[in-house]
Amino acid sequence: MTTPADEAALPSPYLHEDSGAVRFWVLAGDGTFVGATISTRTLHYRFRADISGADALAVYAANREEIDAAARRRIAGGSIEPVMLREADFPR
Repeated sequence: MTTPADEAALPSPYLHEDSGAVRFWVLAGDGTFVGATISTRTLHYRFRADISGADALAVYAANREEIDAAARRRIAGGSIEPVMLREADFPR
């Protein structure tokens, strides 16, 4: 976790190709940045992203509100950094 800040100062999300995941940060309830990841497979199965991951950042951006909310729920439930999101974190 990093020091308290606001959402405007969040680092930019990026695709970490070696792990096949988008890495991003959310502003937790206590005002700290918390790192999280969502795999390209989860993006594919939940948000219909291309299985290759070619559009992973665009799909993350288009669904950022829902993805960030899932990360915040996991943090509130006691998950520590890095929070790794799975399909089960997105109820239908």
